[in-house]
Amino acid sequence: HVQAFEAPQSCAISWCTLTTEVSPSRSSFRLRMFNAACTGVPHLSADVGVVGEQPVDDLDAGLAQGLSPAHEASLDDWQTMIDTNVTAMVVLTRKLLPVLIERKGAIIAIGSVAGSYIYPGGNVYAGSKAFANHFTLALRADLHGTGVRVTSIEPGMVETEFTLVRTGSQEASDDLYRGANPMTGQDIADTILWIAQLPPHLNINRLELMPVSQSFAGFQVARG
Repeated sequence: HVQAFEAPQSCAISWCTLTTEVSPSRSSFRLRMFNAACTGVPHLSADVGVVGEQPVDDLDAGLAQGLSPAHEASLDDWQTMIDTNVTAMVVLTRKLLPVLIERKGAIIAIGSVAGSYIYPGGNVYAGSKAFANHFTLALRADLHGTGVRVTSIEPGMVETEFTLVRTGSQEASDDLYRGANPMTGQDIADTILWIAQLPPHLNINRLELMPVSQSFAGFQVARG
């Protein structure tokens, strides 16, 4: 379903795992929003708002379940991740495109570094985020000439409830983030707002973010 209203001279930035309000001290924009949600699919929303006169669609398909290797993984977990991270993202995007094209809006999609840097146990989650990253770039190509801006934001470690949802363990979540000084949801929200406020002639194609404490994994070697 889609709920909509006109919100001139307002700003809406929202993320399915984090709804962020920008305080008056940090921005002159007031926040208003309308949501497009995919019924029955958890952990995904498309939040569409207006920055000045420009509609902004912020897509976040964010769900990981399990860390088992592929030959031990649950097919149900795999299907849930595909339904959330791929199917729902595609359906919502298609539903929202006519409005964004009509008003020369912007699409800001939240991908992941997992789509570029593979790790053991990532399997379908990593594959789904690779899809999200490249689907966003494909939209950029398809929307050429429409005036719609398209950006793929691909974060690394961000401290949210992500690991708790994935593992079901608060202890595992605490262990992952402890001492790592990860990025925060506010860091990502600030980045989304910065992109949304850029002049309409400027497009950020993709933006990869990591905390300073995180870098690329090395290759694995199995020894006999």
